[in-house]
Amino acid sequence: LRSCGSPARTCREFAPLALLPAGKDRVLWRLQACRHASVGSCFAPDSAKDGSFSPLESNLPSPVKQEQAKVEALPDLNAKILNEDWDDIPPSSALEEISEEAAVQIIAEPILPLQSTTLRDYVDHSETLAKLVHLGVDLSQVEKRQKAGQLLLTLDFEKDIRKILLFLKDVGVEDNQLGPFLTKNPYILGEDLEALETRVAYLKSKKFGKSEIAQMVSRAPYLLLFSVERLDNRLGFFKNELGLSVKKTKDLVVRLPRLLTGKLEPVKENLQVCQIELGFQRNEIQQIVYKTPKILTASKKRLRQTFDYLHNIMGIPHHMLTRFPQVFNSKLLRIRERHMFLAFLGRAQYDPAEPSYISLDQLVSLPDEVFCTEIAKASIQDFENFLKTL
Repeated sequence: LRSCGSPARTCREFAPLALLPAGKDRVLWRLQACRHASVGSCFAPDSAKDGSFSPLESNLPSPVKQEQAKVEALPDLNAKILNEDWDDIPPSSALEEISEEAAVQIIAEPILPLQSTTLRDYVDHSETLAKLVHLGVDLSQVEKRQKAGQLLLTLDFEKDIRKILLFLKDVGVEDNQLGPFLTKNPYILGEDLEALETRVAYLKSKKFGKSEIAQMVSRAPYLLLFSVERLDNRLGFFKNELGLSVKKTKDLVVRLPRLLTGKLEPVKENLQVCQIELGFQRNEIQQIVYKTPKILTASKKRLRQTFDYLHNIMGIPHHMLTRFPQVFNSKLLRIRERHMFLAFLGRAQYDPAEPSYISLDQLVSLPDEVFCTEIAKASIQDFENFLKTL
């Protein structure tokens, strides 16, 4: 028994000492115990202040009332403060009832689609995709590339992508080229930065200048995906196959860097076509390729048709075609129309030893107006009228 403010009044503590809670819980328990004591008449009621005392039995709760007092104890503000101090407030339950006003204020996040055929459905959920779009990346083109969409969804912009962007800028890719570059080659975002730096260091070791590397990377976005070994093998192939010097080999791939990234089979086939079917000598092929690298990747059918018209119809010999190989880059229709117009005017003269000589370069490179007035010595209207008769 413990004294509770009056000799005649007592409060009983029924819990054995061994069962009392420890630590913070003990503090809370003692606060609650004192609270219960005050409710259960450890202190005199207000009526006692005027000298009228009620019998002791009437102030003591019955066993049932004692149990109700424990269950219905008033909330203790001190205990609440202690809970807050110890960050021990239990989280609200998902089953807890809330008011309609509170429910209306809840903003639900849009559901991320589990599966989609377009990256557009993920842009609102992905900071990475949103920032890539801001850079100018065309996601509608990216998603057409195998597994490129899945790659982007696994990358974090700050952790994975930013360092690649800084690397590309350091290599020489301009800010306004980053979007188109990544549209064509999104896979570089998943490459190891150290491996990319090693490939650039290799190109520098081969005496490619900074501006040349920037030009090559910008025009052939897949270039830096290839290992040092593959790049070295490609440079060796063109040097040995064409018999070019190191400097000319470098110049060749700088002007057409996709020679380092494309398949070699079409290149080998075009070289065979030039030598076996078209009849060019090895040294002539070397000159043609060095002046016009695109001939190595041109359509074999187009190559044959253009040569046939130039050589067999117009009578241009091999050495003249070797001197002006850019004619192979022109459309056959343009060559045929202009040659037929010159033949109609009696001015189709392609032999430099003869008067009124017309070079193949002038034949194909000049605009229609200049070609008519300076080469054909006719008006553009005459040329257009002639074309209508074909």
